[in-house]
Amino acid sequence: MPRVLAAAFLALWATSAIAQTTPPFVVQSDNGDNRLQLGAVVQGDARFAIDDVQHNVTDTFLLRRLRAQAQGRLARYFDFYLNVDFAGGIVNVRDAYFDTTFSSAFHLRAGKAKAPFSYDRNIRAANILFGERGLTTTVAPDRDIGLQLFGDLAGTRVSYAVAVTNGVIDGGSADADSNDAKDVTARIIARPWAASSGHPLNGLGLSLAVNTGTHGPALPSFVSAGRETFFTYAADAADTGRRMRWSPQAFYYRGPFGGYTEFVRSSGEITRHGVASDVDHDAWQVVASWLLTGEPAEEHVRPRANFDPSSGHYGALQVVARIEGLAVSRNAMSRDLAAPGASRTADAWTAGVNWYLNPYVKWYVGLSRTVFDGDASGARHAENLLLGRAQLAF
Repeated sequence: MPRVLAAAFLALWATSAIAQTTPPFVVQSDNGDNRLQLGAVVQGDARFAIDDVQHNVTDTFLLRRLRAQAQGRLARYFDFYLNVDFAGGIVNVRDAYFDTTFSSAFHLRAGKAKAPFSYDRNIRAANILFGERGLTTTVAPDRDIGLQLFGDLAGTRVSYAVAVTNGVIDGGSADADSNDAKDVTARIIARPWAASSGHPLNGLGLSLAVNTGTHGPALPSFVSAGRETFFTYAADAADTGRRMRWSPQAFYYRGPFGGYTEFVRSSGEITRHGVASDVDHDAWQVVASWLLTGEPAEEHVRPRANFDPSSGHYGALQVVARIEGLAVSRNAMSRDLAAPGASRTADAWTAGVNWYLNPYVKWYVGLSRTVFDGDASGARHAENLLLGRAQLAF
């Protein structure tokens, strides 16, 4: 009987009218050559640690993201995007670029944008499946300023992107350069069966990204899902060599199932006390999701029926899970490059539920556990985090 009731409830949940998909605030010319769309992302979080005996995580309510966005098109061939974040009372220009479209195979982007590298990072903030992005984004570049070429070849079976930018540290964004060197990033995505709609591997994609550059003396810190810094370099250490990053990736979407995986290695040279050491940081993650209400898994989930209790419609329900890990180079510890108390490894799992009330409103709740190793002073206590989110995004 419980199974019958559960099946009936999910059937009722998923039944009926198609949800609205048109952006709510759009103006455009009759021929579509000029277009303006206004948007926003508001994410109100509740972050609470369980069994936090070392008091590493602050239990808090916060605005994780508070973004105003404008995007559109001018004179048919020029698309633009502006994304400004006001969370924490600080004005942060996250993205500011425009594209020149020559053809579907050749677009030129100029300005500040996400580096064409990490699969997880290139999912828009409103569409991420969890409260925080995966550990792979900790060692991958974030936003950078420069030029990008990108496009689709052979229909949508092959996509590419090549960028020349100022360069940023692992997990970093920047609005200015610290040296004369520049980064080069390239990514190629293959979807062999994209043109075969009925093929079981239609939603499969394989990708490879590479990045190289010299970023100057600044060094990154690595943080957990609870925004806890678990690794940082010694204060007098410096990045003095060329950094190389590479990342194989795969994703698969079919029916209500969606999933992806990626691995990132970041290699470079760190100097302390006049001695240079090679370091290699590795991060990986595997993600799976399932829409219990039967909608197709897409980056932007759209419920079949918008939340409307009076009509018996409650949106879409999705379960998500992730396992991941990050391993800092052993040289960072054995050659005394790390700050006291730094942890070399972090291994984590997360399980959660997304409730999509309509294309613009989402609730999320998830539980994650991250286990660290330690240094001579002992292991850092595991982080057990309960994170809830109310999101409005359009």
